[in-house]
Amino acid sequence: MNLDASTYWWLLAGAAVVAELLTGTFYLLMLAIGLAAGAVAAHAGLGTAAQILASAVVGVATVLGAYFARRSRPGEPSARADRSVNLDVGETVHIDAWQPDGTATVKYRGASWTAIHRPGITPATGPHRVAELVGNRLLVDPL
Repeated sequence: MNLDASTYWWLLAGAAVVAELLTGTFYLLMLAIGLAAGAVAAHAGLGTAAQILASAVVGVATVLGAYFARRSRPGEPSARADRSVNLDVGETVHIDAWQPDGTATVKYRGASWTAIHRPGITPATGPHRVAELVGNRLLVDPL
């Protein structure tokens, strides 16, 4: 059985997709696109060197594109600030007075909690929203 060069490229691309499905590595899909580019180059009648070059250029370009696109997006919020993980996030507390050390004692859920504010924010009294839990302290933002 004699297979065309494009068939080998398509088999390699399919193997990369299967490997991605087994490992969950998104970058293998980008490499599969590069391998598909090699197959298209083979269908176009280009020589072996041009097929390899097309595969390499497209594969590297898609991997770098995916890397920089993922890197430019903001990261996921920490679990401490995620409402679906911590039901205290988003709740409102009332702060009567701030201590000189930047903390305040608030009544929340029937207990006394220590509240802190973000660095660089001037503490003010009044209602605040719980932004996240830092250890056993509530990080709050003014409303």
